[in-house]
Amino acid sequence: MTYVVTVDARIPEGTPEMDPLQRAGAVALIEDGFDSVEAIEGPDGMEVDLLDSIVAVYPGGALLKVFVDAPALEFAEEAARSVVGELLERSELLADWQIERCEVELHPDLAQESLAAADGPDAPPDDPADRKARHAERPTVEDDSEGYDATAEAEAVRGQMLALADELRSFPPVMFGVLDDEDDEEEDRDIEFAVSPEDAKLAAGALVYATEILVDELFRDVQTLTEEDTTAAECDGPLWHFEDLPERYALQYDARFARRFLVTVIAMTTRFTDGSFQQLSCVAEELALKLLLNETNVTLETFGLLDDGVSAALDSFANNVYEDMDHEWLYDDSMDGIDESAVGAALGVAPMAFKAWFTPFNEGRYVHPSAADEPEGAAQ
Repeated sequence: MTYVVTVDARIPEGTPEMDPLQRAGAVALIEDGFDSVEAIEGPDGMEVDLLDSIVAVYPGGALLKVFVDAPALEFAEEAARSVVGELLERSELLADWQIERCEVELHPDLAQESLAAADGPDAPPDDPADRKARHAERPTVEDDSEGYDATAEAEAVRGQMLALADELRSFPPVMFGVLDDEDDEEEDRDIEFAVSPEDAKLAAGALVYATEILVDELFRDVQTLTEEDTTAAECDGPLWHFEDLPERYALQYDARFARRFLVTVIAMTTRFTDGSFQQLSCVAEELALKLLLNETNVTLETFGLLDDGVSAALDSFANNVYEDMDHEWLYDDSMDGIDESAVGAALGVAPMAFKAWFTPFNEGRYVHPSAADEPEGAAQ
């Protein structure tokens, strides 16, 4: 079975963040290392095939996607941790990096398949709760008999989100509905509708937190569509997100489209975090933001962190980033073709036909070259 293992390797604590040149060097070193590996020795000498790898370096480290063929999830994770650790040790420049996370996040259906595939003395527990406890790695807790502490977990996640908020460099608090000093003086009557700085910070951090989840899950969707060589409408395997795009085009969501959409999500969220974002560039980015907001809300709700203040902050963010909500018409079959109608022209509706999803709204918008239309595929 093919697994996508996410490995987060970080630079040593207290080390200055990498500049662009250093990041480019780290990418080259890691990619060269993977190119020299065809198979990995897993537990008990079991050979695990390395199928592919994707390297994304950020100022504080690298996020790796390692595609491996392994008999069970545990073997995939252990093998990936082993090979990444060895690659880092080989390089003098990367030897001090630490692996902070190495895990497979499976769709529930695939998790059950993984359980069924594993056997032998080292197989994981059959019960999902016991399996989760085994991988939780909480060294301070010696007895799990009292069960899962939802309050403590929620507080830990809340802390992580607040710490991530500063990474959303393109959006000041006012984008989340926080009144600035001038607003405080001039709009006292609207103060009851303002978002608190704390709620805005949690919403910002939640967007960054959810971005990693969304990208991870889209990677798995790409892998599923590639392996089955089919579309979202005809796919037998579970999909995380491509079934949430407008249903009328589900037969068009093949592996090539999925890769272009994934690149679009990464390009958009990179501009969110590096401070360069100005406007959404195309219909695909509008749909990508919709998925990100959905993921953010689901994640917050899962941990009991989605209160009215945070919800208002996310609503304000969406209202400020979206120039209009025309893309919602893609989910309403009765509005099909409105962009090509006289009404659409009068309203200034941008082209929304499927062939135009990756076409920039105008010359000033950025679409990643790997996602952009080929000349013959561009919208007329």
